[in-house]
Amino acid sequence: MCNCNHAFHADVVGSLLRPAALKTARQQFQRGEIDAARLRAVEDEQIRLAVTKQQDLGLAVVTDGEFRRAWWHFDFLEGLDGVEGYDAPQGIQFSGVQTKARSIKVVGKLGFNPQHPMLADFRFLKAVAGDAVPKMTIPSPSVLHFRGGREAIDSRVYPDLQAYFDDLAQTYRDAIKAFYDAGCRYLQLDDTVWAYLCSDDQRRQIRERGEDPDALARIYAGVLNAAIAGKPEDLTIGLHVCRGNFRSTWISEGGYEPVAEILFGQVNIDAFFLEYDNERSGGFEPLRFIKPGKQQVVLGLITTKNGEPEDIEQVKQRFEEAAQFVDRRQLCLSTQCGFASTEEGNSLSEQQQWDKLQSVVTLAGQLW
Repeated sequence: MCNCNHAFHADVVGSLLRPAALKTARQQFQRGEIDAARLRAVEDEQIRLAVTKQQDLGLAVVTDGEFRRAWWHFDFLEGLDGVEGYDAPQGIQFSGVQTKARSIKVVGKLGFNPQHPMLADFRFLKAVAGDAVPKMTIPSPSVLHFRGGREAIDSRVYPDLQAYFDDLAQTYRDAIKAFYDAGCRYLQLDDTVWAYLCSDDQRRQIRERGEDPDALARIYAGVLNAAIAGKPEDLTIGLHVCRGNFRSTWISEGGYEPVAEILFGQVNIDAFFLEYDNERSGGFEPLRFIKPGKQQVVLGLITTKNGEPEDIEQVKQRFEEAAQFVDRRQLCLSTQCGFASTEEGNSLSEQQQWDKLQSVVTLAGQLW
């Protein structure tokens, strides 16, 4: 059995659809009609309601829905020392749609600021979580490197990329300690990069820009292990591998086989959140590399891309297929991703969102 401190048969990935009241408040703030204090008060109230709803569904772990963020990653990364956000020439290209034009670059020495605003965000979540375990979600360190690569890192600051990766790992070590000191015992790192390294098209693009996707996988595995080395035993760290989630679209496709031996066999994460909601996810065979008795595999068998209810018997069958490759005692269940990786959200209603999470809880009760 996994020695993880937090192994929830029914888990939640993180982001939730932004309620109308929150969207209105953010628009009012952008127009200068309300101040930051009023916006935060609205966020506080909507987070309280979302936490209560998650508990009412039967979830033992809760998140703040990422209600204070516009993006799943930029908001956190722009709060790091040495990182600067800017309006990019174009957005990130998904399947048939682009995001807002935003990006980041490294302009100074990397570091974690002890006044990072998301520490206060977590403290609020912990204060309203009640008996549930509050889970914090932040982007994985590899996200700060992959898309921009060498060009997004000031060569005057980091002429040697090894020094950059060393500082990146240290920055995350400091971040992990800061969240732990704030009371966090369940931290999730969100990572699209490992899914890109599984995609034939993305691997081609990586090679075209002069990099080796397999070498990147080894580098990112090393950074992750260095970042979590020496973490407290009562802190559980999960890694959510995402294929892209913007307005119900996606970026990458392909099974986990190209990275499975490195990711599952060498990265010392406590729990892997893996997307398995459609044919783009590939088969369960790569799970054979999961360390026996040491790691949880949270199967994302319930999609957040649309509001259509799953075929319960089909989901159960998929679960049994996965159990052929990893001990069922190491398996958990969740949605395949969050419902709103950006503030725009996916194409389903709030009621359909809650129905999806209820399905996770109900199915977990039947499977275990």
